[in-house]
Amino acid sequence: MDGILNINKPAGLTSFDVVSKIRKICQTKKVGHAGTLDPDARGVLPVCVGKATKVIEFLMDNTKTYRVGLLLGTATDTQDASGKVTYEKPVHASTEEIENAIKSFLGETKQIPPMYSAIRVNGKRLYELARKGVEVERKPRTVTFYSIEILSIIRKDDKVEAVFDVDCSKGTYMRTLCHDIGEKLGCGGHMSSLVRLRSGPFTIENSCSLEELENIEDGNMPDEALIPMDWVLNDFPCVRVNNNDARRLKNGLDIPLEGLSPGLVRVYHESGCFIAIGKILTRGDIPRLRTHKWIGCESIGL
Repeated sequence: MDGILNINKPAGLTSFDVVSKIRKICQTKKVGHAGTLDPDARGVLPVCVGKATKVIEFLMDNTKTYRVGLLLGTATDTQDASGKVTYEKPVHASTEEIENAIKSFLGETKQIPPMYSAIRVNGKRLYELARKGVEVERKPRTVTFYSIEILSIIRKDDKVEAVFDVDCSKGTYMRTLCHDIGEKLGCGGHMSSLVRLRSGPFTIENSCSLEELENIEDGNMPDEALIPMDWVLNDFPCVRVNNNDARRLKNGLDIPLEGLSPGLVRVYHESGCFIAIGKILTRGDIPRLRTHKWIGCESIGL
């Protein structure tokens, strides 16, 4: 059982909780997710099973789309609804000023990761330090907001609830975006809800729930649920090799291959099996193909 599951993670579970459940359902230990989703968040969580765990690194760089709920007027220590309130202020900004503040983050910007995150500093997870009341300096990261579409802005007494969709680069924290918007408006704010609508080519419309998978008998995953691992590598050029060359690649040897520029490629056996992620190298006048990650195919003895 090798492939990728597009899971619609429910709120209340960690990403690791989902991985643990998939291990039991698929009856295999080789399971990993491609991009952490907060416990209170829900939505798209790609989970790689079996040999597909070898392509996780190529999924992590994907852009993502979120539907974000922002509550202005209350700031929290975790920058989301699960944290302790640090201060509250009435929201005096007009609807237009709120819209402008949200959209001011469009494009490339610097973002300081929150203390309640899984980033390691000196070998310690930030959230572990935060739970002990320790705060450390974090280096700003460059992130990009490609688009922000405001869906609604609703006033509730002296608070304001805004909902907007965001397309962004990897490593972007929606909690921090909400916090920064609140700080910019001078009233504080935190993320009240989060749904990941898309991660790379995986969308929430095409996702499946854990309940649907739990009804599968004896770990026999339906074909429509398990996505072939090479599907997510479609941007890589395709190369086919004969049996002898396939064995050379398996043994760490490179082979001459003309007509391709340096970079990563999908490598298929002449029988059609996806067997490796290859890398085109330039040595002399003739490009050469070397294995970057060997996948293998038992059905053809590789």
